[in-house]
Amino acid sequence: MRSPDTEWVFDGGRPCLDLVNTLRSRHLGGVELLTGPDALAEWLELAGFTVGAASVTSGHLIAARALREAVDKLLLAVAESKAPRPADVQLINEAAAAAPPLPPRLRVERGGEVRREVPPPPDPVASAFAVLAVDAIELAAGEAAVRICAADDCGLRFCDASPRRTRQWCSMARCGNRAKARAHYARTKNR
Repeated sequence: MRSPDTEWVFDGGRPCLDLVNTLRSRHLGGVELLTGPDALAEWLELAGFTVGAASVTSGHLIAARALREAVDKLLLAVAESKAPRPADVQLINEAAAAAPPLPPRLRVERGGEVRREVPPPPDPVASAFAVLAVDAIELAAGEAAVRICAADDCGLRFCDASPRRTRQWCSMARCGNRAKARAHYARTKNR
């Protein structure tokens, strides 16, 4: 059982932001939730990707953390109307390149015989990263805004697609209710 500070949270509103939120409490130096290949496999499964724990390696863990940080930097740069770092854009584009499965190709043998050549199946973990990278690209180029939760003790990133782009908390169930309860307590205490 995970503690509240280390539980998986899927309140980002977009898969790429849920990945970004696997580094918790960034404002306090960070709490890493992707602690090993098993943790990454668990997160991917809970996020809806079918990868199988045995196929997740330490190399995938390194790639996931790099993608997570590139997505975070890209989206924060876009939110602040700044140019994103070329290295972050390149990493996201490279991850996204694995998105579609490769179509079959024709191969002509020496004797003129035509054969259908099917590329090997893609790495399921790399395919999951591709989906996350494509989501980040769509979010960065779209209309929705990326915000950081206004709660002092949170810092989770979330997609604000509200009509006026005024959403403040990652989740009303967690941070929003606590903030409203604190404000209510402060108002009633002073009466």
